[in-house]
Amino acid sequence: MSAHADEHTDPKPITGFPSPLEVPIPAECEGWEQFYPYDLLFSEDRREFDDNRFWFQDGVHYAEPYHPFDAVYHSYLIAGFNQASARLFVVPPSLGLEVRILNGYVYLSGNSVTDAATLARRGELFAARGADCYRRWDELDAGWCKRVEAELAALTALVVPELPELEDESIVAEGRGLGSSHALMVAYNRLLEGFDRICHYHLELVTLGYGAYLAFYELTRTAFPELSDQTIARMVAGIDVLVLRPDEELKRLARLAVESGLDGHVGVARSEAELRAALDGSEGGARWLAEFDATREAWFNFSYGNGLYHHHRSWIDDPTLPIAMIGSYAQRLRAGEEIFRPYEAVRAERERITAEYRALLAEEAKPGFDAALALARTVFPHIENHNFYVDHWYHTLFWNKVREFGALLASHGFLLDGEDVFFLRHDEVRSALDDLRLTWSSGGAGMARGPAHWPPLVAKRKSIYQAMREWTPPPALGLAPDVVTEPVMIMHWGITAERVSDWLSASDAEPGDTLRGAAGSSGVVEGVARVIVSVDQLRDIEDGEVLVAPCTATSWTPVFGRIAAAVTDAGGVMCHAAIVAREYGLPAVLGTGSATRRIRTGDVVRVDADNGVVTILSRA
Repeated sequence: MSAHADEHTDPKPITGFPSPLEVPIPAECEGWEQFYPYDLLFSEDRREFDDNRFWFQDGVHYAEPYHPFDAVYHSYLIAGFNQASARLFVVPPSLGLEVRILNGYVYLSGNSVTDAATLARRGELFAARGADCYRRWDELDAGWCKRVEAELAALTALVVPELPELEDESIVAEGRGLGSSHALMVAYNRLLEGFDRICHYHLELVTLGYGAYLAFYELTRTAFPELSDQTIARMVAGIDVLVLRPDEELKRLARLAVESGLDGHVGVARSEAELRAALDGSEGGARWLAEFDATREAWFNFSYGNGLYHHHRSWIDDPTLPIAMIGSYAQRLRAGEEIFRPYEAVRAERERITAEYRALLAEEAKPGFDAALALARTVFPHIENHNFYVDHWYHTLFWNKVREFGALLASHGFLLDGEDVFFLRHDEVRSALDDLRLTWSSGGAGMARGPAHWPPLVAKRKSIYQAMREWTPPPALGLAPDVVTEPVMIMHWGITAERVSDWLSASDAEPGDTLRGAAGSSGVVEGVARVIVSVDQLRDIEDGEVLVAPCTATSWTPVFGRIAAAVTDAGGVMCHAAIVAREYGLPAVLGTGSATRRIRTGDVVRVDADNGVVTILSRA
């Protein structure tokens, strides 16, 4: 898994990003460090280690500052990722990632292996372990799905117990001995244990998935050095994946509404209440609503963001967007438009490109090419499907279960509002529950400290958090690399030496009206820009606009049927934005580092996704 020289290496040493410990932090953010576990912070005792590494702000996943509770994700997920890379599958060039949080924003740094002897030893282990997994991929993937579905069922069934005035007499009569205070602790522990398991499952197979794709990528680039990243990626496009299914379900409901003559009612509804009021009175409307309800339960556990922030609610919590999209799709169908993604065209183009380049290979090279391509296509669905199962479905249930604990604390005066629970760290929630059950267990004779302790702390943190949101984090910190070898950093985040050099140039001068990034999905388009920095702005998108965002989430898929192109600050050729853009045949330039800062809504831009260049043609 070596990096190819023209994209991933640079003969000149690259320096110039600020030290993590010398970044100016606004005075309004003072105290932000208390939001997070101590081990996730840059610190003086690790200065030499931290200053001499390259840290990139992970805008693909974390374009916003983290709430204190939400940071539990990094305490668990990075451990799972590192374990998979370094100790389970022994990915040769990777010992996983280091993670830090600076003023609320997440920075990552790859632990790369460069020693030839170590690479060789790890390569032997990876070949043995990986080959076995690839041979049994379908079996392992099916087993993975069953285990994740079991975790989904367990989380759904998890009960957050109330603390009643008196315990049920049956506890005494049956000699059970364990009351509600014990059940409360068990429930919270199970919540976190389940989350830790799902974080490990999250990375169990996806690392191998990226590894298989990277192996095909590098084989192809070795044979055809002039071939672009996105041309190679198009050879594995046109594969059905679950993250595209929710949008397809909205289109199916729209077609059903048109066929049933209900599109007039569906098209004007702006809320679930309006939708039900319009359709409840007729037999056809009742049948359509039954289909809507079945679809909702199956496919609406889909976050408006990427599922990694509690405040990115899901379609099932707020169905405003899917209802609006059903109406829009119905209107377009009635007008004779084709609304379904160009699946067959994408597959045909995939086969054309594959056949064209395969024909240029020597006969002895074709079997290796065929095997590498077949494996990449086999593992590719998991790369996206795990995202739906975990980031969207499981996290929707998880954040809502945390809300139940918040509601319990609020009912006893520990919080002014149940949502305030997210301004406490997960260990602080445990402390608050300890305090609550200790006082409750005495029958009210004691006095809890929580009602006096937590609300003022939450109020202060809310003020700090707002200031953190208004701060622009540096795209990178520390020493920049001259070589990038970590497979997922290259494929998913688009972190290459060339890209880092572009960031440094931008940070030095913010030059001109040209931005460079990764060519994620081919094509050239000119259009009016629409800058989206939060999910609640999605409703503002108009047909034919160029979407400009820190990164896009898979749940934004419905808007890909309306936009002309996509431009992002972060991401690589295998990030979700690139994959969705290719499936919809839209040009996409990713990983520009500064598009949302340098482009404004209303600017006219040219997106040259064949060459990874975005040009601002005129200002709004």
